[in-house]
Amino acid sequence: MTRRRTAATEEHTAFRRALTAALRGEVRFGAAERTVYSHDASNYRHLPAGVAKPADLDDVRAAMALCREHRVPLVARGAGTSIGGQAIGPGALVLDFRRHLGRVLELDPDRRTARVQPGTVLDDLRAAARPHGLTFGPDPATHSRCTLGGMIGNDSCGSHTLAWGRTSDNLHSLDLLLPDGTELTVGGPTTPAERERLRRLPGRAGELHRALQDLADGNLALLRQGFPQLPRRGSGYALDALLPERGHDLSRALTGTEGTCAVLLGATVRLVAAPAARALVVAGYPDETAAADAVPALLPHRPLTMEGMGADLIAALLAAGRRPPALDRLPAGGGWLFMEVGGDTPAAAEAAARTLAEDARRGHGATVTVLTDPDEQRQLWSVREAGAGIVTRLPPDPSQPEARGGAEAWPGWEDSAVPPERLGSYLRRLRALLAAHGLRGVPYGHFGEGCVHLRIDFPLGRPEGRRTFRRFLEEAADLAVSHGGSLSGEHGDGQARAELLPRMYPPELIALFARFKRIWDPENLLNPGNLVDPRPLDRDLRLAGLPERRLPLVFPYPDDDGSLAKAVHRCVGVATCVDTSTGVMCPSYMATGEERHSTRGRARLLAEMLRGEAVPDGWRSREVHEALDLCLACKGCASDCPVQVDMATYKAEFLYHHYRRRLRPASHYSLGWLPLWLRATALAPRAADRVRRSPALAAALRRAAGIAPERDLPPFPAETFTRWFRRHRATHPADPAAPRLLLWPDTFSDHLEPHIARAAVAVLEHLGYAVEIPDRPVCCGLTWITTGQLTTARRVLRRTVRAVPPDIPVVGLEPSCTTALRDELPALLGRDPAYGDAARDLAARVRTFAETVDRHTAELPALPGSAITQVHCHQHAALGTEADRRVTAALGLDNRVLDSGCCGLAGNFGFERGHYEVSRAAAERVLIPEVRAADPDTLVLADGFSCRTQIAQLADGRRALHLAEVLHRALDTAP
Repeated sequence: MTRRRTAATEEHTAFRRALTAALRGEVRFGAAERTVYSHDASNYRHLPAGVAKPADLDDVRAAMALCREHRVPLVARGAGTSIGGQAIGPGALVLDFRRHLGRVLELDPDRRTARVQPGTVLDDLRAAARPHGLTFGPDPATHSRCTLGGMIGNDSCGSHTLAWGRTSDNLHSLDLLLPDGTELTVGGPTTPAERERLRRLPGRAGELHRALQDLADGNLALLRQGFPQLPRRGSGYALDALLPERGHDLSRALTGTEGTCAVLLGATVRLVAAPAARALVVAGYPDETAAADAVPALLPHRPLTMEGMGADLIAALLAAGRRPPALDRLPAGGGWLFMEVGGDTPAAAEAAARTLAEDARRGHGATVTVLTDPDEQRQLWSVREAGAGIVTRLPPDPSQPEARGGAEAWPGWEDSAVPPERLGSYLRRLRALLAAHGLRGVPYGHFGEGCVHLRIDFPLGRPEGRRTFRRFLEEAADLAVSHGGSLSGEHGDGQARAELLPRMYPPELIALFARFKRIWDPENLLNPGNLVDPRPLDRDLRLAGLPERRLPLVFPYPDDDGSLAKAVHRCVGVATCVDTSTGVMCPSYMATGEERHSTRGRARLLAEMLRGEAVPDGWRSREVHEALDLCLACKGCASDCPVQVDMATYKAEFLYHHYRRRLRPASHYSLGWLPLWLRATALAPRAADRVRRSPALAAALRRAAGIAPERDLPPFPAETFTRWFRRHRATHPADPAAPRLLLWPDTFSDHLEPHIARAAVAVLEHLGYAVEIPDRPVCCGLTWITTGQLTTARRVLRRTVRAVPPDIPVVGLEPSCTTALRDELPALLGRDPAYGDAARDLAARVRTFAETVDRHTAELPALPGSAITQVHCHQHAALGTEADRRVTAALGLDNRVLDSGCCGLAGNFGFERGHYEVSRAAAERVLIPEVRAADPDTLVLADGFSCRTQIAQLADGRRALHLAEVLHRALDTAP
């Protein structure tokens, strides 16, 4: 045994060295990379041998050759959002095509085609096609990050498949690499003469075409009769595409083979004309089954989409966070159809929509809403698109009112499909099957094509969970087949459903599937265990092996039963965090493009750390520390992630345990204790500022404090805000009859930018408030929290709670501090018997400056002009911007809120040594170019100290303003 293990280790080492020498792209065999690529969006976990990120197609060729030489399986991967387990493989080499092979190579608007690389993100292709009035028809909910290679592998669909077909319907040709090194291009339907020519090709290509044609010609009756006919058949190999009447369509037969037959080198895809105008009809019904019953009668209107969902999806959305205003536009009902129509003009689209709406109203008594405004349509579509993430946590069970939240819901039966005319019956029996097994789920999906998405609260973490999982899937498969349906409607089979294929297909077809794969991949190197000779559906579950014992934790994780393991397993791999086009999440991934620096990658590493296998060092893990080191703690994931993975909290928890009773980095003592150091500088501000202005002394200070040498230290004012305020109040007593409020003197406003707090006092007093400040130093503790010094943070917060008088509203100026008071204060002290009630009371009294001013918009003077706003990431995540938008609108400002994400400074992060490049890259993505391009007369608004500092240091000295400064300026210039 030892001799075999040694030989295997030597072979593994030889393979790794050979790959490293042969490939120009990255080759990673470390624990961190293997861990983050051991999951996709499925229930399964498979540790690969390693990961390669090919820089070009020669790298792909070299990797394939070495896999063949060393007998290592190969798994091709795009965005890693496969739900059946197709993008992972045990002991395999994972090829990440998204990292470097993601270009649109050519776009021909006249022929309506485009050549793409395998890692091209769908939205990038659509953006390239948009100026020509074209688009790629299939549009899965993951369109912002899914790749064309992955879409071809799974034959992806999306909401517009009703109009434009599946991925397989939109392909011109595929460029393929076979395991033996053969390269060939296959296309669509061929004539008999062309097929004869292909048979006569020399070498491996001719051999392959002869074998495929013989497979089809020898099994014509089986191929014609063995496949159910329905719009969404996503299970098994599409061997009926090889029939002569279908032109022996090889591109169709290979699409949806889940990387088991060939590796895609590139593709030429077909584009479709996008409607010039669109309108959305939303029809409300008593429940989703009634909506399904209405589908067949409405299909003759030929809508672009016909999506269905029920009230429980809305309940899941509301349980997950703030109520989107778009829900106000939903018509009354307990189930809805979203039907989009198009037209050459807005009037034509609206006319078609109203005709469809009237038919829905008359035919099935639906309540209807017609939306023609593109923004309103996008807002409602965002509800549907978020479904894949939202329903990973079910809404609370009404039968268990004492439960704090809903159960975790898992894939496995998440995209079955039946003929649309049988959808209502199928949904009713599916609901009954769930109830019979004591399970819950939220069905929704592409009702116009009979496809149902459903995540289910399988008890996978309990001993009986696997048995329940298997029994349900077997019975659900029989139910779908009895309705003439398919196990999968668009996600493919993978490990989740391939074992069930014999329930859908006769044994003779199952044997043909194996024969088809052997023709392409006789040595079974490509994604083995998927589709052919599949691994059992209840093996390799990612929840298996997790520790059952409770770890001593600092944060309470109330929505995860106090378990960090449950918290990190919120991540189900839908990969919103690798969408680089919009939002705050995830700035470090946007800067580095590395999976381990995404929210998903970090969640996977933390889960593996808790498991203790690939990452065995627990809280001392270097791999987890390295991944979390570049986490900006921006909290973007707490809002942008559909399941609210809160990596800022997990990072603080990890750093606390990682450095407990150990020496910390210098920046933890300098920036982590910044409030105390700034209090000290306030005793001699001129001397401190002289040190700052001295190049030698400032450089020495940065070195000692662990601060990036590229960073300028902020200037120290001659007088703090609190000192000024006490002088101000002594000469300007507050009106005892005025409503009281306490202005929070955060560290930055007090010690670094007191002019902002002074402006806030002027504005609040103008609005009639009696402004107060605490009579002793207070702090939200954020700098200690972000550096994981949680024991100190608790001490600071206890002192703060004692210092703040009761029964008075507290107004925060700095978004990060305001968020800490609302969120971290009750989280860290909520279970403290002496301080818990007071902490929760204080948190409930905290409001933002804009929320306070928003009550007085009628009293604000006008300040016409233009502005751009950088929203602080903590405000985006926890506080919201609705009040800010109303206040700037009341001023008359033409204000554009930037979709720029995190500024990149993020408190201590951007000042710490080793973080400058990532910090700058995050800022240069959108924020800094926007500020540089802004007209000199355009106001730049940024309430966060970090945001203003980043702008000042990177945007050529441009000064950003706090909302308090803008309002003070309006008051000063008012007649």
